Amino acid sequence: MSVQLNAPQREAIRYLDGPCLVLAGAGSGKTGVIARKIAYLIGECGFSPANVGAITFTNKAAREMQERVARLMGGRLPEGLTVCTFHALGVRIVRAEARHCGLKPQFSILDAADTAQIVADIAGDGEKGIARQLQWRISAWKNAMILPDEAAQLAGDDIAAAAARLYPDYERTLRAYQAVDFDDLIALPVRLFEENAEARERWQNRLRYLLIDEYQDTNRAQYRLLRQLSGVRAAFTAVGDDDQAIYAWRGADIENLRQLPVDFPQLKVIKLEQNYRSSRRILEAANRVIAHNDKLFEKKLWSEHGIGEPVIVTDCHNAEHEAEWVATKLGAHKFQHRSRFRDYAILYRGNHQARLIEQQLRNQHIPYVISGGQSFFERAEIRDIVAWLRLLANEEDDLAFIRALTVPRRGVGAATIEALGAYAGRRHLSLYAAAHEEGCGEHVPARQLEAVRQFSAFAANMRQRARSEPAARVLAGLLAAIHYETWLFSHHPNREAETKWRNVADFVAWLGRRGDEGGKNLIELTQTIALASMLDKEDPDFDGVQLATLHAAKGLEFPHVFLIGVEEGLLPHQSSIDEEKVDEERRLMYVGITRAQRSLHLTWCRRRKAGAEMRECEPSRFIAEMGEDVRANDRSQRNAPLSKEEGRARLAGLMAMLDARQTPGQ
Repeated sequence: MSVQLNAPQREAIRYLDGPCLVLAGAGSGKTGVIARKIAYLIGECGFSPANVGAITFTNKAAREMQERVARLMGGRLPEGLTVCTFHALGVRIVRAEARHCGLKPQFSILDAADTAQIVADIAGDGEKGIARQLQWRISAWKNAMILPDEAAQLAGDDIAAAAARLYPDYERTLRAYQAVDFDDLIALPVRLFEENAEARERWQNRLRYLLIDEYQDTNRAQYRLLRQLSGVRAAFTAVGDDDQAIYAWRGADIENLRQLPVDFPQLKVIKLEQNYRSSRRILEAANRVIAHNDKLFEKKLWSEHGIGEPVIVTDCHNAEHEAEWVATKLGAHKFQHRSRFRDYAILYRGNHQARLIEQQLRNQHIPYVISGGQSFFERAEIRDIVAWLRLLANEEDDLAFIRALTVPRRGVGAATIEALGAYAGRRHLSLYAAAHEEGCGEHVPARQLEAVRQFSAFAANMRQRARSEPAARVLAGLLAAIHYETWLFSHHPNREAETKWRNVADFVAWLGRRGDEGGKNLIELTQTIALASMLDKEDPDFDGVQLATLHAAKGLEFPHVFLIGVEEGLLPHQSSIDEEKVDEERRLMYVGITRAQRSLHLTWCRRRKAGAEMRECEPSRFIAEMGEDVRANDRSQRNAPLSKEEGRARLAGLMAMLDARQTPGQ
C-alpha cells in the first residue's frame, strides 16, 4: 500500500480476520481508507467485485467513493461492484425479491411529500393540519421496526396516539397502491431475511464483504440489515465516529455503536486519530469540547499541521449586527489573505439564521451558495408537472399515474384508488392496465371507473401529441386542459400561487428551449434527461461562500469557517436543554469546529429576536468548554491599536480593493 498511509490506516485496510470497527475521527482520511480497502479486497485478496458492497448514506458520498475506487483501479470502476446508499441497496433487494415481499417488480417508491399526502387523506379534516407530524412519527416507528399493533401500545402523547390509529390504514393503502415508502426499503428486506432463510443466504453469498460508511448514523432497521447480510461470517468493516453522531432526530441510534462489540465479541477496533485537515489550535478546541460528553470509545485527534491562528469569539449587539460583522470581516479577510470566496463557510444551527446573512452578503456583493436548501425539483408544483412527464413516457408508472390523476382531482378519491390498487395488485398489473380490464368493473364503482378511464384516454391523447408536437406547445395544452393555474389559485394564497405558477412557467419554457435546441419531442426529453438534476445549479467551480446548517455541513471542510449564533438556547438548542439532551448538540458543535482547516471565527449575540420580542442572550457553554486558548474579540479589544502585522494586512487589503476598482472595464 502507499507510503502516505499511517499505521492505523494500513491496519484498517488489511484487517480481514473478522468484523472490524474503524473509529475515524474528523479529517482522518476515512473515505480514502474505505476506497483503498475495496481496491485491496479486489486487487490483492481475490474478491470478485460482484461480491463486495460499500454502503453510504448519501448519493453524493456514493459518487465520491466510486470516483476514488476508479482512480485506484486504473481509471474504471470494477464491473459488478456495489457502491450505493442503504436505500438504493434496499431497492435492489426488494425489486429482486418483490414476489416474496408481496409486491410486483414495478412497485412505486413514495417520498415524504407523497406519504404526507396519503396520511392527510386518511386523517381527514380533523388531523390534516398535523399530517407531516403524523408521518414523521410513523416513519420513526418503521425505522425502529415497530409494527402497527406495537405502536398502539407505545403511543405516549396525543400525536403518537393519532399516528398509531392511522398506521394500519397507511400500511394497507401503500400495499393497495403497490407502493413502498422510503422506510420500507430497509424494513422489507429485514423482514424478508428474518422469515426467508433461502433469500437471506442468497444475498449473503452475493455480498461476501461489506463496508459501511458513517456507521454512527445507522438506525435500528439498518443495523439489523447489516447483521443479516453479514451472517455468521461477519465479514464487514464499519467506519464511523461516535463524536459525530448528530442525526438522532431522524432515527439514527448511537446504541448501534455500543451494541456492535456485544453482538460481535471478536470485533477488532481500530482508531484513526491523526487529523489531516485542521491546525492544532482548532483540534485542541474540538477535543476540549467533546471531552465533556460520555465516551463510548476514547479517542483524541492530533495533527502534524502547525499551531495555527487563534480561535476568535466575537460578541455582537443583535442578529443584524452579527450578519453585517460576518460579511464585512469575511470580505476583509479574503482581501488580506488573497483567498477565494469558496474558501469560506458560514455555518449555523437553523435555516432561519441564513436570511440576514444572505441579505448582508448581497449588500456587499459577495457571491454565495446555500447547501441543503430545497431543490427546484422538491417544489410541489414542479413535482406535479414531472409526474405528467413520467406518465407520458411510461403509462406503467403507478406513482405518476396517481399524482396526475389526483392533482388536480378528477372526481376520483382515495377509496377508488385503493380499490383499483388492490385489484391491480391481485392481477400483477399497473393501475393503467388494471383500469382497462373488464373484470375491474366488479371491484371499482362504475362512475369512478369511468372517470379513471376518461383520464387514461386523455393521457393517451397527450402522449400522441408529445411524440409529434413541440414540447412547449404540448405542455401549454396540458396545463390548460387540466386547469392547473386555476387549481393553484384556488388552493393557495394569491402570492404563493403566483410564485408557484411562475416556477411552472419557467420550467415549461426551459423544457421548450431544450426541445427546440436538440430537436427532441417531449417523450425524448423525458426519457433522456435526468430530471432530478436538470436544474441543479451546484457548480463545483463556482467561487462563492458556502452557507449551510451544521447538519448539512457534515462531511465538508473549508480553510476558513464562521460559526454564528453560538448562544445558549440556539447552540445548544433550547429543546435539548429542556430535555437534558445536550450531548448531541455538543457533537454538533464538534462537527462545526472540525470543518475548519486554518481559521475559525465564532459569533454570538447579546440580544436576539424571539418572535415579536427581543431576549437577552448568553454565550454558549461550548465557548467556555473550548478552553482558555480561545481569544475573545470583545468591544474593548476592538478599539485597541492594531499590531504592525495586522496594520500591514489591512493596508494590503485596502490597496487591493483600490486596484480592483481602478482596473479599466470594471
